[in-house]
Amino acid sequence: MAEYGDPDKPEEWAYISRYSPYQNLWAGTRYPKVMFTTTTRDDRVHPAHARKMAAKMESMGLPFYYFENTEGGHGAGVTNEQRAKSIALTYAYLWQHLGEGPAR
Repeated sequence: MAEYGDPDKPEEWAYISRYSPYQNLWAGTRYPKVMFTTTTRDDRVHPAHARKMAAKMESMGLPFYYFENTEGGHGAGVTNEQRAKSIALTYAYLWQHLGEGPAR
């Protein structure tokens, strides 16, 4: 909240809600196929944020990718193998979707 604002304060929520991806996801809009990544044990950005966004997109019939590393914390993973897997998934996503435009 120190970095982005406190949503429990009305004056800060008014600003936050203007740039919040969750609040600004609209039915009937075409979006690129996004990829959400998180870790189950992130102690700074709870994985519920990614889960909630993915659930909202799913309920709207919007395509997306989702990867939740069951290890690690705030970073990509605690071992080199986990870090490599996360980076490889990211590069594979970028390779497949650069220049593709909105989902069809």
